[in-house]
Amino acid sequence: MAGTLYAVSDLHVAYEENRKLLDRLQPTSPDDWLIVAGDVAEVFGQVEMTLRTLRSRFAEVIWAPGNHELWTHARDPVQVRGVERYERLVAMCRHLGVLTPEDDYPVWRGDGGPAVVAPLFLLYDYTWRAPGTTTKAESLAYAYNTGVVCTDEGLLHPDPYPDRESWCRDRVAVTEKRLAAIDPELPTVLVSHWPLHRHPTEVLWYPEFAQWCGTELTDDWHKRFRAATAVYGHLHIPRTTWQDGVRFQEVSLGYPREWGKRDRPPTLLHKVFG
Repeated sequence: MAGTLYAVSDLHVAYEENRKLLDRLQPTSPDDWLIVAGDVAEVFGQVEMTLRTLRSRFAEVIWAPGNHELWTHARDPVQVRGVERYERLVAMCRHLGVLTPEDDYPVWRGDGGPAVVAPLFLLYDYTWRAPGTTTKAESLAYAYNTGVVCTDEGLLHPDPYPDRESWCRDRVAVTEKRLAAIDPELPTVLVSHWPLHRHPTEVLWYPEFAQWCGTELTDDWHKRFRAATAVYGHLHIPRTTWQDGVRFQEVSLGYPREWGKRDRPPTLLHKVFG
């Protein structure tokens, strides 16, 4: 198998400037795969349109949800919430032929492989707390006092769970079992919208935002599950770091006000393997 395994996240196609960049998301080979690590858009129809376009170009498209896809926004005709919204997104992806965290994990057999590509849906549980706080209540209070509060608090509903951390813990438990069942001879590409380890959040201007970025429950997954690389988005700080000898790749585009200020044009296709 020839081809390249690419990744991108945080396309945020609600912005016209970002939609115009979609034409640049083109494979270089008929065998190229594309990982889409969440935050395509917040309106269901825009998520569907974008994934349909990408699936028509790439040999395989693998999607993991971000927080924006899970929002129930007032302007979205699709008003389902929580688990039902996630399930609706999964059904849409399957109709398009896009792989999701609910499908069998595919094996990349091109350059750098074989490796199991595992899209994960995990959320966060407020354990990456604000500086000087020890409880969720204290951490949230700190954020509200500084005015740095994730929009999830109003738009990402956990129904039928009582709260987002309960949903997160359930997702972690289910996903952990699936990852443990992967052939131990194979390395993995772990794909999550939220980083699996806290270290990428250390550069945030507002460290209190980290509580919406992940969970302590996955801090050792890159080691336990033989990650060749951990792909993520969410922070809008595209870069590569290393933790315990494992590559962590943030592959986000982000908002036009962010990428437009940089010295060079945004990188849309981040090479994972190939």
